[in-house]
Amino acid sequence: MMTLPEPYELPQEDKIMHRSLRLSIVSSLLLTAACATHQSSSLSAGQDGHRQSLQTMPVTGAPADEMNRLVSRSQMADDVLLRAMAQIGTPYRWGGSSPQTGFDCSGLIGYVFHHSMNIKLPRSTTQMMQIKAPVIERNRLRTGDIVFFATSGGRRVSHAGIYVGDNRFVHAPSTGGKVRIDSLTSPYWSKAYLQAKRYLPDQQLLSL
Repeated sequence: MMTLPEPYELPQEDKIMHRSLRLSIVSSLLLTAACATHQSSSLSAGQDGHRQSLQTMPVTGAPADEMNRLVSRSQMADDVLLRAMAQIGTPYRWGGSSPQTGFDCSGLIGYVFHHSMNIKLPRSTTQMMQIKAPVIERNRLRTGDIVFFATSGGRRVSHAGIYVGDNRFVHAPSTGGKVRIDSLTSPYWSKAYLQAKRYLPDQQLLSL
């Protein structure tokens, strides 16, 4: 069993940026909610063990050019980043899946993807890894990718977080901890690293 490292210490300029993000997230999300909601999607591993991929609900009613617009992956990643950063400091709680109850690692990921992109993910890290989605090489990680770890040794997934760029990820670490940023280059997380998957599509319809 590896010992959990001390929290990653952000450079001063990053701390200023993250404080600014957290102050602006509420107004940003309220403006987004006022003018648009993301189209419902689901991403899950079936109970029968078969892997499923992203399913996009059809849009009906008004003509597509009046009702929808395409959102790029970079825009979706920004939404995920803002929502994830806003949870920094929330206490860890096993089985938790909201800011009010606290988060465990999969609960945090599920909350962020559901409330930023309306994508429903499985509840456990094992089920998340079973989703049919691109496996991403470590040197090709992009914001919004999910990184998986085997914190008990071996190759069995036991932890996950959301990649936020510059070899860093947001996660809910363990009992007694809080949602925080850590570095993939630290000896602990580098040794425990398993793989990463990309659940955000290249583009998605935004329903107006």
